[in-house]
Amino acid sequence: MTHNMNTELPLEGIRVVDFCWVYAGPLMTFLLGDLGAEVIKIESRKRLDGTRLGRSIVGDRARVDATDKDLLPELQPLNHGLNRNKLSLTVDIADPRGLDLIHRLVRAADIVADNFAAGVMERRGLGYDELRQIKPDIIALSLSGAGQTGPLRDVLAYANTLAPLSGLGQLIGYHGEAPLGVTYPAFADANASIRAAGALLAALYHRSRTGEGQCIDVSEWQCALMGIEEALFDYQWNGRIAGPQGNHHPRFAPHNTYPCVGKDQWVSIVVRNETEWAVFRRALGDPPWAAEERFADAYQRQQNLAALDRHIAAWTREQTAQEVTTRLQAVGVPAFPAYTVEDIFADRHFQERGVVAEVEHPMLGPEHVPASPWKLNTTPPSVRRHAPLLGQDNDYVLRTVLGMSKEELEPLVEAQVVY
Repeated sequence: MTHNMNTELPLEGIRVVDFCWVYAGPLMTFLLGDLGAEVIKIESRKRLDGTRLGRSIVGDRARVDATDKDLLPELQPLNHGLNRNKLSLTVDIADPRGLDLIHRLVRAADIVADNFAAGVMERRGLGYDELRQIKPDIIALSLSGAGQTGPLRDVLAYANTLAPLSGLGQLIGYHGEAPLGVTYPAFADANASIRAAGALLAALYHRSRTGEGQCIDVSEWQCALMGIEEALFDYQWNGRIAGPQGNHHPRFAPHNTYPCVGKDQWVSIVVRNETEWAVFRRALGDPPWAAEERFADAYQRQQNLAALDRHIAAWTREQTAQEVTTRLQAVGVPAFPAYTVEDIFADRHFQERGVVAEVEHPMLGPEHVPASPWKLNTTPPSVRRHAPLLGQDNDYVLRTVLGMSKEELEPLVEAQVVY
């Protein structure tokens, strides 16, 4: 293990060979990059990462011609957010010479990560058994739809199909209506990515104590199941089948999002107990309806949610979301506006916390990306580098990390093994 506990960042000295692409895997590895790991993204010009494809949405702020098709792979903001702090190595691993370069890179690495379908890495000669032969203490993580084993290992799944497959989709929608079935953004991807990043941190800690590497098999499907454990247990123990509840809560009432002054402006309000209900009533001016028997306690309010929500919505519609928030928070009732992206940028608390980071991209100039979600007092993670251009770091990886000479590289470049 090359990690030094006295370095500036927690994972400084850790090297990750990153085969991840699109969303689930790259989110996992950018978390490691924020913590200081050197993440080398393995790319191919023959098959671009999905986040490099499509029409650019950067408008007229690009420093280059944003209509140039050859430049479009470098102008995708989603790619920039998911791959900041990473390096890019473009290599053809279908060529035995390219695969040999990867094997040499694995010898100099700590982690190999992918989010391909089950069996893809094995067919490329990069399964855990092969990796372990190259470096016995390597940590290998595969993040796939249903895991590497079992009768459904070959299922091709994406986040928005895993929501209904896991049962999560049955819970999404409004009370009394048919389930909507999907989530946006891709909850199953983000959920599994964060869990996988935690597993990698645990594996690094384990290796630091024992010298042992390991193979980690993460199933997005199973990770999504862990998000609906209450519904699973309720069915197992009580035989109840959960359905959509909108923004409601099984115990708290009110617990919903209510319309406010302005176009599509909303505020979330939660009352968790009778003490909060009492101060909530006073904040509303003790209207006569709030004293009715059908709203006397949480159980009664749960039985009359539609009427309760209508009364509260009539009150919130006369105010802005911020006015409702200020009034209720002042008396200890949880409330907060439903933010747009613009609101997030303008929020003083988020600005102070550094929720959004600015990075200089060579083709776009100053660019905003999500900052690291963790705050560490002595080794704070950070966004230190823009997402790489395709193959931007070929020379560093091959000549500095692998120690190859110019003479060794020239025939590989000419044959487009490295390109």
